Amino acid sequence: MKNKFLIEMQSRGYLNQCTDLDKLNIACNKRSIAGYIGFDCTADSLHVGSLLQIMIFKLMQKYGHRPIILLGGGTTLIGDPSGKDSTRKILNKNEIDKNIKSIKKVFYKILNFSDKKIKPIFVNNAEWLTKLKYIQFLRDIGSHFTINKMLTFDSVKLRLEREQSLSYMEFNYMILQAYDFYQLYKKKNCILQIGGSDQWGNIVNGVELIRRVLQKESFGLTSPLITMASGAKMGKTEKGAIWLNEKLYSPYDYWQFWRNTDDRDVKKFLNYFTEIETDKIDNLCQNEKDINNLKILLANEATKILHGTSAASKAEQTARDTFVKKGFSLNLPVISIKLEELKEGINLLDFLSIKKIMSSKSEARRAMNNNGLKINDKVINDEKKMLNLEDFEKKMLKISHGKKRHYLVKII
Repeated sequence: MKNKFLIEMQSRGYLNQCTDLDKLNIACNKRSIAGYIGFDCTADSLHVGSLLQIMIFKLMQKYGHRPIILLGGGTTLIGDPSGKDSTRKILNKNEIDKNIKSIKKVFYKILNFSDKKIKPIFVNNAEWLTKLKYIQFLRDIGSHFTINKMLTFDSVKLRLEREQSLSYMEFNYMILQAYDFYQLYKKKNCILQIGGSDQWGNIVNGVELIRRVLQKESFGLTSPLITMASGAKMGKTEKGAIWLNEKLYSPYDYWQFWRNTDDRDVKKFLNYFTEIETDKIDNLCQNEKDINNLKILLANEATKILHGTSAASKAEQTARDTFVKKGFSLNLPVISIKLEELKEGINLLDFLSIKKIMSSKSEARRAMNNNGLKINDKVINDEKKMLNLEDFEKKMLKISHGKKRHYLVKII
């Protein structure tokens, strides 16, 4: 394999499967290609579980190829059953359109929109899916799919094996995804679809549909699904999703997420989520004695890509203020409390639960019993502890849960 784009994909660990790697290599060497990835729009932000796909787009641009960002305004009306145990909540068109508008912001922050040759193209599959005529679609497209084969794909098979319901609506999803690829091939000369490994069956369907209907060659490529060394799914923590939208997840929290990476994942994540050259990563990981320095490098580089250099530097300084100097920093996550709430005092366990610092009073109580709760660096063991004005210094106090989670509480 001689193509630089595919070589770096492989060296970074981005490449899992390809329908025909040799022919894709030839195509990439001949010309700049267009490749697409689909993103559903079930929320108003993508989370870090989608970041690998966006990094692949970034790599495509590095080597002169054009990303096509398919935002599933049409397919989100149905919901992708891949990897799901149950039917997703059905959103209406207005909710989906609002989500699409918000999701786009992340791509503008990460990808290059200034170079016309590689400028990403946004498409919304509602453009063609909502105009389909059912009978004609069944004749022209449905005739190329067999129920026998559709039942063999994991997205269907696993749900049926677990005796979990799979609606006819969801069952159709793979045909609609194949039709997306078909439409993008015709409209945008898109020859490549990329997705996570759980999308392999859907991607192959699209390649076969293009071959049968258009007698043309296209390619499918998957990246590995990421699970962290802890066994947790990438993008999820005990606090919830690691959102890419700054309003939902602050740059500091984002930096801290990467800083807290498991030792076993550091090298892999440096390859996946930074632009540091792979040979330099090998050298750093081989020679750096303190793994924490590599974690700080990962946190800085990953945060810089999403939020910019200034936000990454601020986040690192905030962490130093918190963990090294044991002082306050206004860049920590800030939780507000009204003055009138403190006049009679508020139970600390209630406060931790209400403000979502802890998922429940029970979790807060367990942390307290394990000496894991501090106010202004002082361990709190009293379950009846009331927060009041005397706890605040200059209208602020710091609450710490364990060694790594810190919050400023500010009187407003």
